[in-house]
Amino acid sequence: MITREEAFSIYTTYNSSPTLLKHALSVEATMKRFALYYKEDVEYWGIVGLLHDIDYEKYPQEHCKMAPVILRKHNIEEEMIHSIVSHGWGLCSDVEPVSTMEKVLYTIDELTGLISATALMRPSKSLSDLEVKSVMKKWKTKGFSAGVDRDLILGGCKMLNLELSEVISLTIEGMRSIAKELDFAS
Repeated sequence: MITREEAFSIYTTYNSSPTLLKHALSVEATMKRFALYYKEDVEYWGIVGLLHDIDYEKYPQEHCKMAPVILRKHNIEEEMIHSIVSHGWGLCSDVEPVSTMEKVLYTIDELTGLISATALMRPSKSLSDLEVKSVMKKWKTKGFSAGVDRDLILGGCKMLNLELSEVISLTIEGMRSIAKELDFAS
C-alpha cells in the first residue's frame, strides 16, 4: 500500500493551491476520525481523503475523470481509485459510493468546507471552541456557504444511518486534530 508520505508527494505534484491543500488535509483528518469511529484502517482512510481531489486543480472540468488516469500512473490500487472517484457521485461521477468508507467521503467532503466557513465567522476563528449547534445554525442560513450542497450531505447521512449532528461532531473532531495546520488554532 502507498504510504502517507508518498500520497502527500503525489498530491502536491498535481496541486499547489494552499486552499486546496487545506481542504485535502481537512478531509484526510476527518476520514481518519471516522475510521476510528468505525474501527477501520485509519491510514488507508486518511490517504483516500488526502487524494480525493487529486485532479481538481489541473482538471476542474474533468474532476473525477482524470483522477483514475493520474492515480494509475502512480500505481494506486483500483479499490482506492474507485473510492476516490465515488465522492463525486451524481455531480461529476457515476461511481456510486458503496462501502462505508466511500459513503463517509461522499458525505463529509463538502461538510468540511461548511465547518471551515463557520469557524472563520467566529470571533476566535478557531475550531477549539466550535460547537455542533453553531454549525447547525449556519446550516439553516440559506445564504451562508451557498455552494455547499446540503441535500448531498443529508443523503450521505442517510446512507450512513447517522444523524447530521453526529456527522458534524465527528467532522469537527477530525478537523480539530489538525487545527494548527488549517490555521484554525486559538
